Amino acid sequence: MREDGPPSGVDVTVPNVARMYDYYLGGKDNYAADREAAEKVIAVMPGSQAGARANRAFLMRAVRYLAAEAGITQFLDLGAGLPTRNNVHEVALSVNPDARVVYVDWDPVVCAHSRALVRTPHNVGVVEADLRRPDTILRHETTRALLDFSRPVAVMMVSILHFVDGSDDPQGIAAQYRDATAAGSHLVISHLTGDLMEKARPEETERAKEIYRRTATPVHLRTRQEVHDLFKGYDLVDPGLAWLTDWRPADPGPDGPTVVRLNDRPGGTIEEAPGYGGRIPAYAGVGRKL
Repeated sequence: MREDGPPSGVDVTVPNVARMYDYYLGGKDNYAADREAAEKVIAVMPGSQAGARANRAFLMRAVRYLAAEAGITQFLDLGAGLPTRNNVHEVALSVNPDARVVYVDWDPVVCAHSRALVRTPHNVGVVEADLRRPDTILRHETTRALLDFSRPVAVMMVSILHFVDGSDDPQGIAAQYRDATAAGSHLVISHLTGDLMEKARPEETERAKEIYRRTATPVHLRTRQEVHDLFKGYDLVDPGLAWLTDWRPADPGPDGPTVVRLNDRPGGTIEEAPGYGGRIPAYAGVGRKL
């Protein structure tokens, strides 16, 4: 946990979802309000930490697929969150040293940490912006300096669109990025769903949603069809839109196989979360632009 003071202008009394996610992953870039909110979520949704790890494992598998098999060398990571192990640029550069990555986040703390992480300034850039404003990001000087939109780009929307309200038109946002990229570009999405959560554990799910409503970015669960609709204009690569841990699980990555058992907390017992059948309640997919 952080012991130094917060950056100027940052209100750390309001829980922040990026810092809560950092806490789920065992990181130290979080504050008391973040930890308190995260622990409340964990109390009602014991799989939150395992879910965060599974999401990170999916991101790694997707980037390796794109860099090694699909030949993608350019990545636009929207809502990138706080840096942790095996970030997009680390995975991509391990496959292709010519890969280029632009990280985008609206949180100044996230961006400050991301800039501090960058060791290859000719390959990696950071843009402080809101993903709901595609024009701002696509026209940003850092984006334009690193990414060539006449060639394929992988647009990463990993564990972020469930923080975009329906009134902001997430499908329209995804379409704007699609239209700005060349044929052969890819879209990567992971997204929490209510298909399991709201049916199996409705009371706990509502309590978790209430906790997130106290943050700056409430969570919005979507159905499989709603997540599928985000890929309009793309062909989904095998295995299609799948449960998070079922997307190409044969590639376990350097951290070993993804743990699908959900109640996996330090010092506690390991068991499947009741009602979920051992699944992480999230969908994941990678689409190729037609």
